[in-house]
Amino acid sequence: MGVAVVSEAAARPDRLRAPRADAPPTRDGRRVRGGEPIACPPQSRAAAGDSGRRDPFGTRAILERVTDPRATDETRIDRWLCAVRLVKTRPLATRLCEGGHVLVNGSPAKPSTKVRAGDRVEALIADRERVVEVVRPIESRVGAAVAATCYVDDSPPVVTEAGQEIMLIRGEGRPSKRLRRELERLRRAAD
Repeated sequence: MGVAVVSEAAARPDRLRAPRADAPPTRDGRRVRGGEPIACPPQSRAAAGDSGRRDPFGTRAILERVTDPRATDETRIDRWLCAVRLVKTRPLATRLCEGGHVLVNGSPAKPSTKVRAGDRVEALIADRERVVEVVRPIESRVGAAVAATCYVDDSPPVVTEAGQEIMLIRGEGRPSKRLRRELERLRRAAD
């Protein structure tokens, strides 16, 4: 009482077609006819015109998306900040803009403010002032190597303050009330 399994091609022989010799090959060299891959002899990379070396930016599609001549010459500041990896997420960029932490050409920016090539963007991101000049406005998030080509960083260098501080020793536990007051006094004096 078994059920016979019959493939769709065997059940409908009128749907079988012979592969066309002039069918365009796919990227991996196989010919496709009617959605079904047809085996073809593999070509060497040299015969296919590929030198064997990888594109330095990962994939050509990413680079084309960034340098697309038909791309818009302006984009929203929140999308651009995320696309060039100055912030991790677009909602974070939106909150920075709404909080007044982002300036475009010296004026406060809303998340929908458009930036163009040559604009100067000043942003306070993670307690660090970032001053960048837009070289290429992009909308899609790209890899770090490509993102670095989309702006010129004029940010001031990060300086760690080597001032009078009290060293906390790991394992000492909670600081005493006197030590805590001294720490707070030093922090207020630094501000």
